[in-house]
Amino acid sequence: MTPAQLSRTVLHAVHRAAADGELGAVRGSTGLPQRVTVESPPRRGSGDYALNVAFALAGPAAMTPHDVARVVQPRLLREDGVDAVEIAGGGFLNVTLDAGARAGLVAELSRPSVALAGGPEHGSESRSRPGNGTGPVTSVQDDPAADIARWSAVTGDAPAVLAVRTAQASALFRVQYAHARARALSRNAGELGFRADPEAAGEAGPAYGPSGGALLALLADHRRVSEQSAPARHARHLVAVGEAFFDFHDQHPPLPRGDEKPGAVHRARLALVEATGTVLAGGLTQLGVSAPAHL
Repeated sequence: MTPAQLSRTVLHAVHRAAADGELGAVRGSTGLPQRVTVESPPRRGSGDYALNVAFALAGPAAMTPHDVARVVQPRLLREDGVDAVEIAGGGFLNVTLDAGARAGLVAELSRPSVALAGGPEHGSESRSRPGNGTGPVTSVQDDPAADIARWSAVTGDAPAVLAVRTAQASALFRVQYAHARARALSRNAGELGFRADPEAAGEAGPAYGPSGGALLALLADHRRVSEQSAPARHARHLVAVGEAFFDFHDQHPPLPRGDEKPGAVHRARLALVEATGTVLAGGLTQLGVSAPAHL
């Protein structure tokens, strides 16, 4: 379930609640939002998505956000793909997807962006002007000096700091290294004879853990951030994705270790890894920065 799909699901639930007279002063569609913002939860381990729809409805309904959330919560729990809904922070709704919906989301996020000519693994043709996330962007060549200049212009990070190409010093390098690591894991898995499979998460049980859930939430939120935020905010989001990726990578290794055989858990984790690589590649390219497959 993508953020856009969940937004439509929430709107449907809200309209039904209004029609049933459960939203106080709201009558019919008057006062109901036209769209619902779906974000990554502010706290790790608190669901796949966060919704603030109860705050938008509180005024028209003449109810508190928490009371609105209590109306919407059970309706969302009855929707396909929703496993849990938690009320947090006075009225925020944190939604956790079931295994099937998560698998569908990972598969959707893994599709190479049309912004990347030839896909993220291939060489690039030209350096593009940065995009705003709303249309195709030509992929960019690996040029560290140009990357540093562009990232610095977007974020304000000092070029001298970015020139120290270590994960500890440079935010740009951390993002590019996370992308390169994701691509390397896919190559390594191929050498071991297995491929990514989002559906394998259903066989493997809790394949991702809280760190994987936090990573998936950030990946799902990328499109909204890239389309609606300033480039500096977009860049910071990519840094957060990279950091969450390494948390997941360290806690839930995507590749088997020692004599361990590749299993469903590895195929499921690798699918999340490949989704990360695709999102990072698209985000870097939108900012006019290269996404090297090797570092």
